[in-house]
Amino acid sequence: MKTDEAHMELALAQARLASEHDDVPVGAVIVRDGEMIAAAGNRRQVDLDPTAHAELLAIRQAATALGGWRLPGTTLFVTLEPCAMCAGAIVLARIPRVVFGAADPKAGAAGSVFDVLGEPALNHRPEVTGGILAKESGALLRDFFAARRRATQA
Repeated sequence: MKTDEAHMELALAQARLASEHDDVPVGAVIVRDGEMIAAAGNRRQVDLDPTAHAELLAIRQAATALGGWRLPGTTLFVTLEPCAMCAGAIVLARIPRVVFGAADPKAGAAGSVFDVLGEPALNHRPEVTGGILAKESGALLRDFFAARRRATQA
């Protein structure tokens, strides 16, 4: 069975693909029984859709693959701590485990700014593990935004 790091490497590959079409490099994969059932990177720029976050796209793919909106027995691996929108979708999909790379001190909803995934008033609270390949995930984001700053200054 693959380790959390090996699955996060798959999410990082999706993040790199997202940056190829000038989207913020965030990638997500959903695994069940050790097998990847969904994979996506951000597509906001390509789809002209503010909701086209990697997590939401992967959740939609997984729901189709499993034939239902509940995603029991799955783990979501994502390179950046989920935002409030994505955390809400994770709760609604009943994903039992979330593993993320870099924390998001500006919009994170798994403990950094908000803790939607740990909110006791909600009907589902997944197990959350952060910091898996955080250095690699953070470097992708820093490099992406540094390149954008250089481009606007040129």
